[in-house]
Order: sequence, then C-alpha cells, then structure tokens
Amino acid sequence: MFTSKIGRMRFFFYSLGVALVEAVAAVLCIVGTIGFEGLINSPPGPSRQGMAGAVLVVSLLAVVMRGNIAWRRSRDANGKPWILWSYIVFCAIYAFLQAGTLLVIDFNNPESTSGGLNLLALSIFGLWCTILVAKPVAGIDIDELTSVFDFEGAVPASSGSSRMSGGAAPSTVRAAAPATRSVPSVQPMGRPKPAGFGKRGL
Repeated sequence: MFTSKIGRMRFFFYSLGVALVEAVAAVLCIVGTIGFEGLINSPPGPSRQGMAGAVLVVSLLAVVMRGNIAWRRSRDANGKPWILWSYIVFCAIYAFLQAGTLLVIDFNNPESTSGGLNLLALSIFGLWCTILVAKPVAGIDIDELTSVFDFEGAVPASSGSSRMSGGAAPSTVRAAAPATRSVPSVQPMGRPKPAGFGKRGL
C-alpha cells in the first residue's frame, strides 16, 4: 500500500491531505499546551518549549508522509533522485525552522520574523511542482483515472452484437434458401400418343 506507484492526481490529493492533517494537528498542539492567547502573550523562550516540541513532532511525521508519497510519485515518473532528496531534506529543515520560529518569535515585534523561512517554503513548493508535473514513464494510467473518478456502468456491447447477428441472419437465410429450393421436374415436350392397331390390323 505504501510502496505502490502513484500518479499526478493521487500525489496532489495525498499532499493536500497531509497538509490539512498537519495544520489541524499543529493547532491542536498549540491549544493543548499554552493556547493561542498564551502563545501571543508569552515571552519567547522556555515557556514555549512544550508547544514547540509538540509541533516539531507533528511536522516531522508530516515530512515522513510527504517523503513517502514523493518517492512513490518519483518511481512512477522515473524522477531524478536529487529532486526527491532535496524535497525531503528541505521539508525536514523547514519543520525544524518552523518549530524554532514558534519558540523565539515575538508577536509584539513584527520585525522579529525572518524572511528566510518564506524563501525555503517557495523552494519546497517549486520542488513539489516539479515532482507533480513529471510525466509518467508509461503515459497516462487508465487504472488511476478509473479509481479516482468512479465510472459506473459499462459500454453496452449488445447493440454491436445485435447488429452483427442481425447482419448475419439474412445472409444465413439467403444461404439456406438455395438449399431448400426444389428442383423443377422435367416436363414432357408433348403428350404421348395413344396406342393403336397400326397398319397391320388385327
């Protein structure tokens, strides 16, 4: 299940699902530790260590899931290994930097935020797009399309078969007609003459 190849559609939806799960889990970690009010009003430092550690664990689990689906997508498209590993490494670095930012950021001082984290996020997004748009080795996977979009019903084959049977039936009748046609009997050229006494008489 976690080693099969996946196409573009599954990679997109799986990545979207991982992002949503990570965001919800991070919010729960913040709410379960110091809360958003405590995060905003607390000073940077040791008071946020529990919250930052929980967010780091969640982010690393998300990195593992992203690495798995990216590896499966790269296998499907025969992608370059350095793109895959750059994506995984950058995601792991981003997880550490994100947790560290939550630990040291001062919400009362907007200048305390660093733009390096945003640049790293753009790099990760670029690598993700590269993995997404990579062309599959064997072309379009029909099984993937039918699994993502559930097409109900099948193309009826009875019409074609009925046309074939309908076209074959007259030919069968026409072929059988000469066999059943009766051979006309040979008619005599004239009526037979009645027997007579002839010239010899009695």
